[in-house]
Amino acid sequence: MTPSKRALALAFTLAGGSALLTGCATRTAAPAAAPATATPAATPTGTTPSGVDYNKPDTWLCRPGRNDVCALPLSITTITADGKRSVSPPVVANANAPIDCFYVYPTVSNDPGGNSDMNAGPEENGVTFAQFSPLRTQCRLFAPLYRQITLAGLRSRFTPTPMAMDAAMAYGDVVAAWRHYLAHDNKGRGVVLIGHSQGSRMITELVAKEIEGKPVHKQLISVMPIGANLNVPKGQDVGGAFKSTPLCRSATQTGCAVSYVSFRANTPPPQGSLFGRATVNDAVACNNPAALAGGAAQPKAWFSKRADVSVATGTGTPKWQALVASVDTPFFALPGLVTTQCKSDANGSYLAMTVNPDARTDDIGGDVVVGGKVVDTWGLHLIDVSLAIGDIVDLVGSQGKAYLAKAK
Repeated sequence: MTPSKRALALAFTLAGGSALLTGCATRTAAPAAAPATATPAATPTGTTPSGVDYNKPDTWLCRPGRNDVCALPLSITTITADGKRSVSPPVVANANAPIDCFYVYPTVSNDPGGNSDMNAGPEENGVTFAQFSPLRTQCRLFAPLYRQITLAGLRSRFTPTPMAMDAAMAYGDVVAAWRHYLAHDNKGRGVVLIGHSQGSRMITELVAKEIEGKPVHKQLISVMPIGANLNVPKGQDVGGAFKSTPLCRSATQTGCAVSYVSFRANTPPPQGSLFGRATVNDAVACNNPAALAGGAAQPKAWFSKRADVSVATGTGTPKWQALVASVDTPFFALPGLVTTQCKSDANGSYLAMTVNPDARTDDIGGDVVVGGKVVDTWGLHLIDVSLAIGDIVDLVGSQGKAYLAKAK
């Protein structure tokens, strides 16, 4: 990878999104890793057949009570429409969190092979901090490393000599980590599963194969496969990828799923889009964390200070870049700047994002940009989670309370 591509990959990573397309000029890049065809055995519990041992602390990015990436200082600058700024107190972990969260990160690895190694780099740590660490107020955090399909592996698909890539190995690692968590950490607690992009494919398969129809299903508070196509039959909330786990339609519903792919409202999924389009009889699930019952909402978006700040249109320094540069905290919130709403139309099913320009900025970043051009088949993949992270935190809290009340 050239230095410029490496820098772009890191910028995408720190945006809190997947960098699947980094370095590819094509507009029809291959999707994240295909589902594995078998569930590799893990014997003893928490050990993969090839020797990854989830009893070892360094096989986890985040675990409760550690000084790891999920414990890094976190605060938020809020800028209101009139320009007033305030900085939140440090967001600290709830030492008595009554539920757990289990996270699988998106495609971010810059390792040179088709599958990543088990050494955490800045890309794995950066995206986990951005997408998962804000949940520290609601749940105990568990985030395993896994030997995911890498950026290099995906780029190699567009060359005469594609690398060997092992999707089953990646999924086998996630299964082993999940089984270790159940055997050693869960102790009957309710759990939320969260992923993005390749990570969403992993948790979707995990729920379908390891949770649905099994005793642990009753402990599933919710599953959130974000930024990947979760298929459901048209007009229905259950079926398709999940056989018995419906889409969530309220903040107190449990045992349900939250999933969406995001696009600008004025740039919906085009023909050949990687996201938002399903088969003739299916639709891609969309339920907005800011408005689970439907309709438009102004989400609690938290943008990353270290996010990719490019805006593909206009000349000079966009107002968005100047705004980002003026913030000193890891995250910043701009209440009322964007509106989101699930749309289902001829373009597909997707979370449509509209910017409401004001004195703060007239646009936001978040598109995949290659060679100065927006790759419209990816939508706002880089900020899928950022667009709703505050709502996701609140939703996990509400669902956790509802789950615990039912469990009494």
